[in-house]
This record gives sequence, structure tokens and C-alpha cells, in this order.
Amino acid sequence: MKEKEDNENAHSSRRSFLRKMGIGAGAVTLAGIGATSLVKSNESGSQSGTTIKLLTTDGQLVEVDKNDIRPAKELLAEKKSEARAGLPNRKFAMVIDLARCKNARKCVEACQEGHKLPKDHEWMKLYLLQDDEHTAKYWFPRPCFHCDKPMCVSVCPVGATFKRQDGIVLVDNQRCIGCKFCMTGCPFSARVFNWKDPEVRLEEGQIYDPETNIPAVEGTVGKCVFCADNLRRNELPRCVTACPMGVIFFGDLMEDTVTNGNETFRFSKLMYDRAGYRFREELGTLPSVYYLPPTQRMFPVERGLDDADENIKGRYKSAGPR
Repeated sequence: MKEKEDNENAHSSRRSFLRKMGIGAGAVTLAGIGATSLVKSNESGSQSGTTIKLLTTDGQLVEVDKNDIRPAKELLAEKKSEARAGLPNRKFAMVIDLARCKNARKCVEACQEGHKLPKDHEWMKLYLLQDDEHTAKYWFPRPCFHCDKPMCVSVCPVGATFKRQDGIVLVDNQRCIGCKFCMTGCPFSARVFNWKDPEVRLEEGQIYDPETNIPAVEGTVGKCVFCADNLRRNELPRCVTACPMGVIFFGDLMEDTVTNGNETFRFSKLMYDRAGYRFREELGTLPSVYYLPPTQRMFPVERGLDDADENIKGRYKSAGPR
């Protein structure tokens, strides 16, 4: 009896150790062979009864069941296939309420932190716009628009940029050759070129995932990904939850619902009641980002510069009619 309890305790301790070490989804070296493999809990839960000793990246020797070991290349291919397919029966869309925005820049910061971007590297940009010299200025957040007819996809010569069935447009930077055709093709300047190595490395337990675009690669293109990794976990994009004014709403057009985490609306009713529109819709790209006009604004536009540093303020000195 005691021997059985000892075996169960040892098995439990091993599982706990693997979780702490991140081996549940981490890269390890197969002892005696030197082949890089990935250990992942097999979904069927079947065990072979045969354990294999593995050496972790920090030099710890552990044992795992043979059925829990899969080649890293196989898992990477699976991850890329899932990223290209997207989530079934979904059509994601974002709604940005310009009446609420005051350039708090929390959306920018959350995006940079979540995707390990340098501070001078912005996927979400905030512009100070003025439609005419006789009209008022307003703050304008601009992510990638994830167009239904994306020009960036049509001009990519290697298929690195692709559109999924759920409407999200992503970039596989392991396929990207840095030709910048997509940057030229995008009429909204939503893409950013990685001119230098961002010096971001995968943490133990991570493999490259186009849904996060981490790590970025020097000489390739990056952009807003609608936080596709969060959506796979049924979580809102980082910019949505980070905004203190509830500016950004996100949802599924198939369910006709959008939310900012605190308020939820019928998408169709919100568009009708607030005269929603798509930026430069005359271009025919059919963006998945919609805007609510800056009427009855919650904040004077000048407050958007109150807490900004001098570098940020300098961006808006020449802002005028576009």
C-alpha cells in the first residue's frame, strides 16, 4: 500500500515539476540523441507506460511518458495551420467610439507589452485629425483594419500575408521576405517594418505563433493582429481591456454583438443609432474596423496632451485638416 502511495506521490510530483518547468509546451533536448523535441500533454490522455529521460534547457533531468513527446517541427506546422484557418463560424469586428477617446495611449502600451514591441514600434497608432479648417479636431486610434478585401494579401508574392475565415489578416514572419509590397499595397499605412532585431527571444515553453507574431524578425513586416491569441482563449484584445474610457468595442458580426468589457451592444443597432462608418470606405477594401463619429465628446481634445511627454506632443504640433 505504501509503495502504491509513494508511486502516486512521485507521479504527482513529476506532473507538478513539469508544469513549473513549462515543459507542458516547451522545447527540451532528448537525452542521448540531441534532437530538439516538444513535450505536450496528449489530448487523448493515453499513456504508453514507457518513460523517457529528457534534459531541460536549464540542465534538469526529468522523465515523461513517451506518448507526450512530439517533434517541435510537427507542433510548429500545426500551430501555423491553426493560425491560417482561424476560428470557425466567426466574423470579428472592432468599433471605435471617437467621442470617448482622449489619447490616453493605454491601448498602445498594452499592445506593445502584449506583443513585446519596442517603445518606438507601434501597431496601434493615435492620430489627431481635423476634417476641415472649420471643424474641430479629434483623436483617431488606428489599428490594422483587417479588410475583407485586403490589398496587402493580394500583393504578397510568397503568401506570408493571409486572411483567415474569421476575417483576421495575419503575417507569418518566418515566410516573409521583407519585400514591403504589403506596405505599399496597404492604403492605411497599418504595417511596420522591423528594421533591426528587436532582441526578443521566446520564453521557455513557447514556439513561434503567427497569432502573436512573437518574436518579430529583423527584415520582416509586423502589424496589429487583433490579438488572435486572446480570441482563441475567448478573451478580448488587449487594447480593448486596457482603454480606461471604453473607447474600443470588439465582437462577432455573426452574433451581432460588440463589447468593451463593461458595455455590450447590438452591433447593427449601434451603427444605426450612432451613424457608424468605415474609414475611407470609398477605397473598397471593406475594413473590419468601424468608427462612431466624435459627436458630444466626453473630453476636450486638448486634454489628450495633458500627460504626454514632449516627444508625443511634438507629433501633433502640425496637426491640421487632412
